[in-house]
Amino acid sequence: MNPRLLRVAGPGILIVVSLIALVVGLAYGGGAAVPQLADPGPVVRWGLPVATVLVNLSAATMVGSLVLALFALRAGERPFEIALDTASIGAAVFTVAAGVTGYLTFLNVLNAKPTLDAVFGQQLGRFLVESPIGVAWLVTTIAGAVLTVLTFAVRSWIPTLIVAVLALASLIPMGTQGHAGEEASHDAAVTSLVLHIMAAAVWLGGLVLLVVIRPAMSRTQLQTTLLRYSSLALVAFIVVAISGTVRASIGLLGLQNLWSTYGVLVLVKVAALIAMGLLGAWYRRRLIARMADEAGSRRFWGVIGLELVFMGIASGAAVALARTPPPVEAPLVGQTPAEVLTGAPLPPEFTVDRWFTAWNVDLLWTLVVVFALFFYLAGVWRLLRRGDTWPIYRTVLWTLGLFGVFWVTSGPINVYQDYLFSMHMIGHMLLSMAIPLMLVAGAPVSLAARAIAKRDDGTRGGREWILLAVHNPVAKVLTNPYVAAGLFIGSLWAFYYTDLFRWSLYDHVGHIWMVAHFLVTGYLFVLSLIGIDPVPYRLPYPMRLLVLIAIMAMHAFFGIAIMMNSGLMVAEWFGAMGRTWGVTPLEDQYVGGGVAWSVGEIPTLILAIVVAIQWSRSDERQQRRRDRHVDRVGDLELDAYNEELARLAARDAKVAARGGR
Repeated sequence: MNPRLLRVAGPGILIVVSLIALVVGLAYGGGAAVPQLADPGPVVRWGLPVATVLVNLSAATMVGSLVLALFALRAGERPFEIALDTASIGAAVFTVAAGVTGYLTFLNVLNAKPTLDAVFGQQLGRFLVESPIGVAWLVTTIAGAVLTVLTFAVRSWIPTLIVAVLALASLIPMGTQGHAGEEASHDAAVTSLVLHIMAAAVWLGGLVLLVVIRPAMSRTQLQTTLLRYSSLALVAFIVVAISGTVRASIGLLGLQNLWSTYGVLVLVKVAALIAMGLLGAWYRRRLIARMADEAGSRRFWGVIGLELVFMGIASGAAVALARTPPPVEAPLVGQTPAEVLTGAPLPPEFTVDRWFTAWNVDLLWTLVVVFALFFYLAGVWRLLRRGDTWPIYRTVLWTLGLFGVFWVTSGPINVYQDYLFSMHMIGHMLLSMAIPLMLVAGAPVSLAARAIAKRDDGTRGGREWILLAVHNPVAKVLTNPYVAAGLFIGSLWAFYYTDLFRWSLYDHVGHIWMVAHFLVTGYLFVLSLIGIDPVPYRLPYPMRLLVLIAIMAMHAFFGIAIMMNSGLMVAEWFGAMGRTWGVTPLEDQYVGGGVAWSVGEIPTLILAIVVAIQWSRSDERQQRRRDRHVDRVGDLELDAYNEELARLAARDAKVAARGGR
């Protein structure tokens, strides 16, 4: 296919195929069938999924264009400008489509009939600000409007990065829609859907941008850009495949439902995903290298057109799937208090064996751990292949630290932390104090700076973005020892004595923020004291020990304050679980305070020992440097001192001789 023709036809192919797949999927799955009660009308029944398709495609265009521009293009050049223009168009369509979707959702949920009177407007206003689904679409629409303005305004690296982060964040409310918020495994469903949407947006939007910017690039530039896009697409493919599998398993409720209407639509999506993966592997391994000749270029763009077809099928089937009722189990007669609060049944009594057998895998943090371990080991392997060395103990500690993150976020702590304050506190202590000790010792920034190839074409890859994150003014402030220590201990009090703690319990997004916050503040604090990764300023060793002593004292005081608390923290949560095993909630809170006071001080003591050892080794290195310097040029200070003594002795001898006469 001619690339210039594809530039015009590509987006059209994607939209048309998506709508065809949507109509077929709705007809097959019954997503637009007339309900037995409260029919909102054919305009709403068919218009709502069509608007949702446009939301998804425009969101992908916006996000994918920004991400690919940051990773593969050079700011200030024409392709980068086209990428931001494409993102701005995507954001504008996203805003309108989200607004229409929110309006049609209102008509669908409340079966309201559009009128011009004040009552209809009041109903719409209450829906948008009071109901969760209305708030989600209102926030999405406002975010789209803001992003439309920003994508038109920005044209440099850092502002574009900020806009890209905001664009990804704007997809989160969409993850609460569909069936995800209604199923028993609510947190897992929402997490998998949000990851699925984000990864698919990067994948699909990047492909659309490649089609759009093709005429503005030489074949050499395009080859390089395609290789970089294929790396992003590979990561996105893995995330889409894993999150889609988790999401489908939650909706299907077992393989026995695979041939249900819902299951068949899942199989269509899976088939399209596999086809796209095979096409991506083919053009990465064989076709990109052959783009120098005309025939190879035409074949490649033909494959891209075919991939757009499969992406359209997957996009349309996804929206039809969200409108199709999943297989459901028999409704429960009643829910326990724990199920009302957490969406899951109360786990069995916590016993010793549950430390090893209780698992509730968190997909987000599992993927973070897997990718962090893979890229770290890949960096070590690259160093070893070129003959460089990397300390084995750093690799071991990094691996152990990541395993600790996985165990805390997916093991028994994740299973019981919603029901036992003490388990929550154990997880907090590990995330903020023990695990950062191992992660900082892994020195990931130093490894990345040595292992990732430096780009020389003005674009920014992994190495450039990592070093920018380390050396930018915000990082300089956050890694200042006093700021890091203040964040570490100050956020401890702020979290538990404000509504942040309550937010982390009731909202899964709050829980994710809590885990990330504990990890980051703990990492920054440990890095400022013992890390070898570059930071602008480190305290002298005596001051580091003084800071640690102060932190230990305030940490102990925090634990004692919790132990002395006569009231239950978030009483409507921990006191309302209906738990019949274990100690009472107040006694468990007392145990949690003891954990913060006693067990939490162990990592701090280890940190103090490490600082003392580094101080001793620093003195030894300084003495060895001094000895080598003396061996080379002599001890100039000692020689000068001896000369001064000799001069004074000679002067005294002269004075004595005059006095003797």
